[in-house]
Amino acid sequence: MSAPISVWWRRWTAVIAVALVAAGFAIVFRASLAAVVGLLGGRTIVAMISAAPAWERIALPAIGGLCAGLVMLIAARVREGAGVGFVMEAIVLGRVRVPLTRSALNVVGSWLAIASGNSLGREAPLIQFGAAAGEGARRAFALDNVTARIVLAAGVASGFASAYNAPVAAVLFVVEIVTGVVVLEAIVPMLVAVVIATIATRYVVGGAPLYGARAFELHAPAELLAFAGLGLLVAPIGVGFLRLLGLSDRLWRKLPMPWRPALGGLLCGAILIGLPMAAGNGFEPLAALLDGKLAVAVVVWLLVAKPVATAMAVGSGNPGGAFTPTLLIGGCTGTLYALGLHGMFGDAIGSPSTYALVGLAAAMAATTHAPLTGAVLACELSGDYALMLPLLVATAVAAAWARRLYVDSVYTAELSRRGLRWRLTLDGRRVIESQQHSVDVV
Repeated sequence: MSAPISVWWRRWTAVIAVALVAAGFAIVFRASLAAVVGLLGGRTIVAMISAAPAWERIALPAIGGLCAGLVMLIAARVREGAGVGFVMEAIVLGRVRVPLTRSALNVVGSWLAIASGNSLGREAPLIQFGAAAGEGARRAFALDNVTARIVLAAGVASGFASAYNAPVAAVLFVVEIVTGVVVLEAIVPMLVAVVIATIATRYVVGGAPLYGARAFELHAPAELLAFAGLGLLVAPIGVGFLRLLGLSDRLWRKLPMPWRPALGGLLCGAILIGLPMAAGNGFEPLAALLDGKLAVAVVVWLLVAKPVATAMAVGSGNPGGAFTPTLLIGGCTGTLYALGLHGMFGDAIGSPSTYALVGLAAAMAATTHAPLTGAVLACELSGDYALMLPLLVATAVAAAWARRLYVDSVYTAELSRRGLRWRLTLDGRRVIESQQHSVDVV
């Protein structure tokens, strides 16, 4: 009996430790970004860029990109993989280890690129660090391979929950995107981990929804057709964004480090001269969209500029995520779609803010192929569950249509570039390692 009890205690001690470490890191990461942005003259990254003269709007992202490039040049000497795709491989297949040194360097590079105003999401370093915390627990508690993969999944969920104050969406993120299967042995530790991480984060930064409490509503059941149409519209836009990221990555690879991310930051900064709201991860303009405070012309320009600025920053090698920028792209699409419907049907259509919320969820579903995560995330970001039916309709349509248009998601595309493909079927996860053979992981 002693051995199983020992394993049980080590597993749960590791889960609790990983959740607390992931939450603590998220708190420090966000607080340090806020402190630096405040020193540079703004309450938020967008405010900082808006208050800066034109030359600083170009110089800051370029300098941040150069510094991040120098860090990534050092990281490249550590012959280990990194990124969310590598974390997925470590959890699903268990044949690779999450590198602690490379993860730490990636996080430092991400912080430098994000703090300087580049169009990047902050979820990637938080997820990467959560997984690294799981790897640290593997070594500290001498966990076996199966237990370690469960703890890694708990670390990823904790990082996501701390980034978005969305514990349920965090678990769904791991289930739909990372593991692809529902296993009780993994679900229970993840649930415990996200509760701990969320409580710890809320204790320090507050418990309100990330985008404030909202109260949208569905006017009539027939309007569900309009939301399905939004899903159809968002899918090709999301796929176009993925293709733009892939094209940017291929083009930028021709240039050496560290000049590549510096030049990417420079081009991103050139966009910020005319549209400072394209800076950062897109949080500020998305909140303004949900409040209905942005002029139509600004929304149009954001829909064009945000994907390009993000592609410049991410494709050039600046470490960071495209998840939150994707939400802004979906929010802009939903707003413009609603304004068009209002012109045809008048008050029979809900507010543009309602469609912005559904649009951001649909865009997330289109780029990740995770409709449940998108729907629940929108609810947790807004504190509004009245739109669950429109959210489910739009995300389901967007994910299904996007999958037909482009087989890879934003995360599996990263794996495909490394020669590893997998697909989800009713028989479990099918991992295609080459044209000659494949293996099944249930």
